[in-house]
Amino acid sequence: MTINGASDLCTPGVPEENLNAAVSLFHSLSDATRLAIVRRLAHGEARVADLVAELGLAQSTVSAHVACLRDCRLVEGRPEGRQVFYQLARPELIDLLFSAETLLAATGSAVALCPNYGASPAEPARHE
Repeated sequence: MTINGASDLCTPGVPEENLNAAVSLFHSLSDATRLAIVRRLAHGEARVADLVAELGLAQSTVSAHVACLRDCRLVEGRPEGRQVFYQLARPELIDLLFSAETLLAATGSAVALCPNYGASPAEPARHE
């Protein structure tokens, strides 16, 4: 799946499996906890205990989300003794996050106000 090659996602007639892979990638990043973990790991490796302390979440929650990211091959672990240090598996993920931040800056609050995916003032954003 390339952006400028024959399997460009923006080209009509792209094979369904390429679109499904892209949907899966974005879905894996659509949860606020997983996105927070990825953003933290963009700054360097961390153990689950470090992520728990920094994110203020339960160990079981962080472990489950790290496992999801690991299963998607976005995060990889480096065992050291009885500990595992997690890091981003692909540096391109940092580029994706940077592009998303740039797009959000360009669109202002349009995404936050989106009737399908934005948060209303009374409720938190939906996470699927």
